[in-house]
Amino acid sequence: MMVELSSTDRAILELLQQSGRLTNAEVASRINLSPPACWKRLKRLEEDVIEGYHASLKRKALGLDVFAFISITLCSHSTDAAQQFEKEILGLRNVLACHNISGKCDYLLQVVARDFEDFQEVVMKRIQSLGYVKAMNTGFSLREVKRFGNLPI
Repeated sequence: MMVELSSTDRAILELLQQSGRLTNAEVASRINLSPPACWKRLKRLEEDVIEGYHASLKRKALGLDVFAFISITLCSHSTDAAQQFEKEILGLRNVLACHNISGKCDYLLQVVARDFEDFQEVVMKRIQSLGYVKAMNTGFSLREVKRFGNLPI
Protein backbone atom coordinates (compact mmCIF):
# COMPACT_ATOMS: atom_id res chain seq x y z
CA MET A 1 0.00 0.00 0.00
CA MET A 2 1.46 3.31 -1.08
CA VAL A 3 1.73 6.01 1.58
CA GLU A 4 0.75 9.59 0.76
CA LEU A 5 3.81 11.82 1.21
CA SER A 6 3.96 15.58 1.32
CA SER A 7 6.88 17.49 -0.17
CA THR A 8 8.18 17.95 3.39
CA ASP A 9 7.99 14.19 4.02
CA ARG A 10 9.89 13.60 0.79
CA ALA A 11 12.56 16.12 1.79
CA ILE A 12 12.99 14.36 5.14
CA LEU A 13 13.33 10.98 3.44
CA GLU A 14 15.85 12.32 0.92
CA LEU A 15 18.00 13.70 3.74
CA LEU A 16 17.84 10.46 5.72
CA GLN A 17 18.75 8.36 2.69
CA GLN A 18 21.85 10.51 2.27
CA SER A 19 22.74 10.40 5.97
CA GLY A 20 20.78 8.31 8.43
CA ARG A 21 22.81 9.73 11.32
CA LEU A 22 21.24 13.18 11.16
CA THR A 23 19.58 14.22 14.39
CA ASN A 24 16.01 15.43 14.46
CA ALA A 25 17.30 18.98 15.05
CA GLU A 26 19.60 18.75 12.00
CA VAL A 27 16.81 17.46 9.77
CA ALA A 28 14.44 20.15 11.05
CA SER A 29 17.00 22.87 10.41
CA ARG A 30 17.73 21.71 6.86
CA ILE A 31 14.08 21.68 5.83
CA ASN A 32 13.04 24.79 7.78
CA LEU A 33 10.74 23.02 10.18
CA SER A 34 10.51 23.24 13.96
CA PRO A 35 12.08 20.29 15.81
CA PRO A 36 8.75 19.20 17.39
CA ALA A 37 6.96 19.24 14.01
CA CYS A 38 9.86 17.37 12.42
CA TRP A 39 9.88 14.78 15.22
CA LYS A 40 6.15 14.16 14.72
CA ARG A 41 6.65 13.62 10.98
CA LEU A 42 9.66 11.37 11.58
CA LYS A 43 7.69 9.15 13.96
CA ARG A 44 4.91 8.75 11.37
CA LEU A 45 7.46 8.03 8.62
CA GLU A 46 9.18 5.46 10.86
CA GLU A 47 5.85 3.65 11.22
CA ASP A 48 4.86 3.80 7.54
CA VAL A 49 7.97 4.15 5.36
CA ILE A 50 11.32 3.90 7.15
CA GLU A 51 12.40 0.29 7.73
CA GLY A 52 15.42 1.11 9.83
CA TYR A 53 18.74 2.90 10.13
CA HIS A 54 21.84 0.94 9.16
CA ALA A 55 25.57 1.31 8.82
CA SER A 56 26.88 0.47 5.35
CA LEU A 57 29.97 -1.68 5.80
CA LYS A 58 32.89 -2.36 3.47
CA ARG A 59 32.67 -6.13 3.00
CA LYS A 60 36.30 -6.47 1.83
CA ALA A 61 37.52 -4.71 4.98
CA LEU A 62 35.76 -7.49 6.88
CA GLY A 63 37.48 -10.19 4.82
CA LEU A 64 34.44 -11.01 2.68
CA ASP A 65 36.15 -11.07 -0.72
CA VAL A 66 33.64 -13.22 -2.62
CA PHE A 67 30.25 -11.85 -3.68
CA ALA A 68 28.00 -14.14 -5.69
CA PHE A 69 24.54 -14.31 -7.17
CA ILE A 70 22.96 -17.75 -7.01
CA SER A 71 19.79 -18.63 -8.87
CA ILE A 72 17.89 -21.53 -7.34
CA THR A 73 15.28 -23.78 -8.89
CA LEU A 74 13.27 -25.90 -6.48
CA CYS A 75 12.29 -29.52 -7.11
CA SER A 76 8.73 -28.79 -6.14
CA HIS A 77 6.61 -25.69 -6.45
CA SER A 78 4.43 -26.60 -3.52
CA THR A 79 3.75 -24.09 -0.78
CA ASP A 80 5.43 -26.39 1.73
CA ALA A 81 8.63 -26.59 -0.33
CA ALA A 82 8.82 -22.81 -0.73
CA GLN A 83 8.08 -22.16 2.93
CA GLN A 84 10.68 -24.67 4.11
CA PHE A 85 13.33 -23.32 1.73
CA GLU A 86 12.65 -19.72 2.79
CA LYS A 87 12.71 -20.63 6.48
CA GLU A 88 16.11 -22.28 6.11
CA ILE A 89 17.56 -19.45 4.00
CA LEU A 90 16.66 -16.94 6.72
CA GLY A 91 19.10 -18.74 9.02
CA LEU A 92 22.10 -18.48 6.69
CA ARG A 93 24.16 -15.42 7.59
CA ASN A 94 26.16 -15.48 4.35
CA VAL A 95 22.96 -14.96 2.38
CA LEU A 96 22.51 -11.18 2.27
CA ALA A 97 19.31 -11.20 0.21
CA CYS A 98 16.86 -13.74 -1.12
CA HIS A 99 14.25 -12.87 -3.72
CA ASN A 100 11.45 -15.10 -4.96
CA ILE A 101 11.53 -14.27 -8.68
CA SER A 102 9.68 -14.95 -11.90
CA GLY A 103 11.29 -16.60 -14.91
CA LYS A 104 13.45 -19.72 -15.24
CA CYS A 105 14.43 -19.86 -11.56
CA ASP A 106 12.50 -19.62 -8.35
CA TYR A 107 14.91 -17.64 -6.16
CA LEU A 108 17.86 -15.31 -6.55
CA LEU A 109 20.32 -15.09 -3.65
CA GLN A 110 23.09 -12.63 -2.91
CA VAL A 111 25.83 -14.43 -1.00
CA VAL A 112 29.14 -13.32 0.53
CA ALA A 113 32.07 -15.46 1.67
CA ARG A 114 35.66 -15.01 2.82
CA ASP A 115 37.12 -16.89 -0.13
CA PHE A 116 36.17 -19.61 -2.63
CA GLU A 117 36.75 -22.36 -0.09
CA ASP A 118 34.35 -20.66 2.32
CA PHE A 119 31.93 -20.12 -0.57
CA GLN A 120 32.01 -23.82 -1.44
CA GLU A 121 31.29 -24.63 2.20
CA VAL A 122 28.32 -22.25 2.24
CA VAL A 123 26.92 -23.36 -1.10
CA MET A 124 27.71 -27.03 -1.32
CA LYS A 125 27.09 -27.98 2.27
CA ARG A 126 24.46 -25.54 3.44
CA ILE A 127 22.34 -24.35 0.53
CA GLN A 128 22.26 -27.61 -1.42
CA SER A 129 21.46 -29.56 1.73
CA LEU A 130 18.39 -27.46 2.47
CA GLY A 131 16.24 -29.85 0.51
CA TYR A 132 13.95 -29.05 -2.39
CA VAL A 133 16.90 -27.61 -4.38
CA LYS A 134 16.82 -29.01 -7.92
CA ALA A 135 19.35 -26.71 -9.61
CA MET A 136 21.71 -23.87 -8.78
CA ASN A 137 23.49 -21.45 -11.08
CA THR A 138 26.17 -19.14 -9.70
CA GLY A 139 27.62 -15.92 -11.06
CA PHE A 140 30.42 -14.09 -9.27
CA SER A 141 30.68 -10.34 -9.01
CA LEU A 142 33.92 -9.26 -10.67
CA ARG A 143 33.53 -5.59 -9.77
CA GLU A 144 30.84 -3.65 -7.99
CA VAL A 145 29.70 -0.72 -10.13
CA LYS A 146 26.87 0.53 -7.93
CA ARG A 147 25.94 -0.73 -4.51
CA PHE A 148 22.95 0.92 -2.95
CA GLY A 149 21.11 3.76 -4.51
CA ASN A 150 18.62 5.99 -2.84
CA LEU A 151 15.03 5.13 -3.69
CA PRO A 152 13.53 7.68 -6.05
CA ILE A 153 11.01 9.60 -3.96
